Amino acid sequence: MTQPNAHVAWRKSKRSGDGGNCVEVADLTVAVGVRDSKDPDGPRLSLSRDQWIHLTATLKSL
Repeated sequence: MTQPNAHVAWRKSKRSGDGGNCVEVADLTVAVGVRDSKDPDGPRLSLSRDQWIHLTATLKSL
């Protein structure tokens, strides 16, 4: 995801509060986008749906 896309709807968890230490995610055509909420124009990750499912399951198990 090297180019910002104005048509992508980014969201963050309602549980994240106002602390500013959040990630935002977006449903993309074939992947899930992940970015830092403090730097929306900065680097982004693009994870396959399987990678996203594995990541969130791992984080929930901690």
